[in-house]
Amino acid sequence: MTQDLFVTATDTGVGKTLLSALLVAALHRSYWKPIQTGASEGTDREMVVKWAGISEDRAYPESYVFDPPVSPHLAAEKRGIAIDLRNIRRPLSYDPLVIEGAGGVFVPINRTAFMLDLIRHFAAPVVIASRTALGTINHTLLTVSAVRNANLEICGVVMIGKEDRDNRRAVERYGNVPVIGAIPWLDTIDRATLCSVFEQHFDKTALLKSHR
Repeated sequence: MTQDLFVTATDTGVGKTLLSALLVAALHRSYWKPIQTGASEGTDREMVVKWAGISEDRAYPESYVFDPPVSPHLAAEKRGIAIDLRNIRRPLSYDPLVIEGAGGVFVPINRTAFMLDLIRHFAAPVVIASRTALGTINHTLLTVSAVRNANLEICGVVMIGKEDRDNRRAVERYGNVPVIGAIPWLDTIDRATLCSVFEQHFDKTALLKSHR
């Protein structure tokens, strides 16, 4: 059976949702974001449906949705509840999923669990969204280290933004991790554009290993 993919990032606002939409479109997968914050400004599920050009029934509802654009643990506290990992169950989908996290791997979910624990909960190969800009080496290597220490499989890193070959080489060398794709600045975001970026800038072999 084809494995799901879990998309995480080195930080918030890196481009996880854009990467998730690209993988959904290019690999013909369905989408799920278990925990959504900032829903008052729109949801990532809505963006993926639009960008990837998929029907709404291929983007599964969130397990938890919060309006404030804050960390999941804080958003839940503001509502007077606690996020329980036992209540986050994979949708009954025969299609492989692209599962999108919230923020980086050490974003708190509740008083004891982090986003990393949610990734471990599903044990899906991890794709790490990373910036190309200054600071990305440190942030990416820390994320890679955390995922490895959790004994999770890393599919690879995708660098998002203006190309920086020096940063890319440093991430691959010092992290001993493959950069399997790059997403440049896009003036238009739609299914055709995302599929074109996948064909031109991604190591399809690395991603299709988890698509068997």
